[in-house]
Amino acid sequence: MSDEPQTQIQQIRLSPPAPSGAPASTKSLSRAPSVSASADSPGPRPGVWLTRLLVVGLVLAALNLRPAITSLGALLEEVRDGLHMSGSVAGVLTSVPPFCFALFGFAAPRLARRFGPGAVVCAGMVAIMTGLLIRPFAGGTAGFLAASAVALMGIAVSNVLMPVIVKRYFPDRVGTMTGLYSMALALGTATAAAVTVPMTEALGGSWRTGLGVWAVLAALAVVPWLGLVRDRGASSPAPSHAAQGADSAAVPVPSPAPASGLRLGRSRTAWALACFFGIQATGAYITMGWMPQIFRDAGIPAGTAGLLLAVTMVMGVPLAFVIPRTAARMRNQGPIVIALGLCGLGAYAGLYFAPAEGAWLWAVLLGISNCSFPLALTMIGMRSRTGTGVVRLSAFAQSTGYLISIPGPLLVGVLYQHTGGPELPIALMATFLLPQMAAGVVAGRDRTIEDEARMRD
Repeated sequence: MSDEPQTQIQQIRLSPPAPSGAPASTKSLSRAPSVSASADSPGPRPGVWLTRLLVVGLVLAALNLRPAITSLGALLEEVRDGLHMSGSVAGVLTSVPPFCFALFGFAAPRLARRFGPGAVVCAGMVAIMTGLLIRPFAGGTAGFLAASAVALMGIAVSNVLMPVIVKRYFPDRVGTMTGLYSMALALGTATAAAVTVPMTEALGGSWRTGLGVWAVLAALAVVPWLGLVRDRGASSPAPSHAAQGADSAAVPVPSPAPASGLRLGRSRTAWALACFFGIQATGAYITMGWMPQIFRDAGIPAGTAGLLLAVTMVMGVPLAFVIPRTAARMRNQGPIVIALGLCGLGAYAGLYFAPAEGAWLWAVLLGISNCSFPLALTMIGMRSRTGTGVVRLSAFAQSTGYLISIPGPLLVGVLYQHTGGPELPIALMATFLLPQMAAGVVAGRDRTIEDEARMRD
């Protein structure tokens, strides 16, 4: 069965027949494939070497989308001591990623239209490398935050454009390729959480070195994207006949509500996706920023706390590959949303009542719950029929979602400082899961943003 969801396939339809009095050549043209190089068109079907370079580039880029955050979470206590941060300031620090993702994510579609998505992702990898290299040695909290923002800017634009590149160059393998880079993203997240503390100790014990070393991984990711930028096919749209397998005479017909005229702010599906994305991002960044501290407060050593966070993150490696493929085959993704939410509620209940006794089980359950992220990315690709629609929906859902997620980590930091324990933060995180499940059920319905625009016409 194809990975491409049914809602995306509906765009392939027969052109209306030519009038009976039309010349034969006109009838023939009415059934010829469109050759307009619009933003809705998928990119050219890449050759073998370009396909391999795209896959390597996607994987390396995905590996770099979270180490800037989870490496900091593993060393948060040392960073707080070294920079003399209060709990509230640390809460601000853990709120910086969603703020930057929201701010710079809105700019991604415009940058992609001007320079091409491949060039923008390449620049994003350079920004990540630069920010991670400068951040530990910038001096003071302000410099640390500024350098973090540079790295997070690169992560933000790459976050938005990953689904776009998959939709454009792998239109018949959306589920598979989304699963691949989601799996790589989870692997990078888990690796940074697991090895940052022992690697820091092996490199002399300085948290500055332990954070700065992740710039090397970002430097590796720049290389394939430089090759893709040189190949114009990776950065400029061109017509494709990849979707014509169902019918050799089928052509894409412009929607009655073209993607360029969609008002996403009036779409229930777009808002549901934004809310689902934002609330799951809230839980994810609280987990990455504060979960090791919660385990350490329960009496668990720092190295073990980092490993527990790594277990949470590594659960996304296999599931981030399985869930998008499964979701792409379903007409409604609501049942997956509910199942993931229930796992999260079980994890938070365990953390509240017995954080140390069942720590490994809670870490596993929380890791399963955090797979709402690849599910959200998959639904973004499924809720629009056109390439332009996916660009706009991805930017809207992710940027708006990250705006929604900003207060969560900050509130956890304030609660930590004023209560001195993790009980209220844990209860807050469990409460967030209820609206997350409600929004996910609405976002998982078998609709597209073009359908909703047509219903309003």
